[in-house]
Amino acid sequence: MISVEIENRSGVEVDEPGAIELAGRLLRAEGIDEGELGIAFVAEDEMRVLKRDHLGIDEATDVLSFPIDGRDDVLEGVPRALGDVVLCPQVVGADWRWPLAHGLLHLLGYDHGQAMADREREFSQ
Repeated sequence: MISVEIENRSGVEVDEPGAIELAGRLLRAEGIDEGELGIAFVAEDEMRVLKRDHLGIDEATDVLSFPIDGRDDVLEGVPRALGDVVLCPQVVGADWRWPLAHGLLHLLGYDHGQAMADREREFSQ
């Protein structure tokens, strides 16, 4: 079972059930049927700090991914910690599906390229 912990610190209303549904559907399609995932919606100022501290770029962005286990082997009995996807609704706008799919695919080890773009399109509609 995939356990999703979702937190909204953005100050705007977001479709939390929709985000959980999309994440579960994408992860299952990628062969991940158990693990722990965090999704956070944050305001622009928090996203700017995260991008500055982790990537050295002082600007807000739509999505950041912080992978932990991804597809790596985990010890027997230890739950898979997929990692966290952080989205900024103020940057994303109304269409959060593509950035969420993008962030989830990064957690699973995808790099920018055609395979990633194809999967993003499949799950962002």
